[in-house]
Amino acid sequence: MQLADAAAMFTSMLHAIDAKDWEGVRETFADHVDIDYSSLFGAPAARTSADDLVSGWQRFAGGFDATQHVTGPVLVSAAAGGAEAHTHVRAYHHVAGQPGGDVWMVAGHYQVRLAPSPGGWKIAGITLQVFYQEGNMAIPDAARLRAAAAQ
Repeated sequence: MQLADAAAMFTSMLHAIDAKDWEGVRETFADHVDIDYSSLFGAPAARTSADDLVSGWQRFAGGFDATQHVTGPVLVSAAAGGAEAHTHVRAYHHVAGQPGGDVWMVAGHYQVRLAPSPGGWKIAGITLQVFYQEGNMAIPDAARLRAAAAQ
């Protein structure tokens, strides 16, 4: 397996999120994933099943009109048992017609651990280090409310 394929797997996951292709998102993950978004939402890092992770993301992202994850370059290096990818990110989240603005943007850095599998690289861990946020900070709550109302 080539390290460039590890970078492509991570990029594929972000593109699938933006396309709301939840089967495509799930295909990028190992069965269990170490997730650390503590710098964004405050919840502690945890190990979760990929199915639960994708299901939670699907519920949350369902409340946005659109998202766009802009990354690059993705730098990949060999690591114990697999590969590690690093990239800066700007993640735009859009909900039309919100008081205070339609966009919430998160700028940060992703560190992604990838493990080899028979089908290619799989994402086994993701850490997001938030640098700053801009825009309407109420957008995440609005998206959660919209997603809950839709279910």
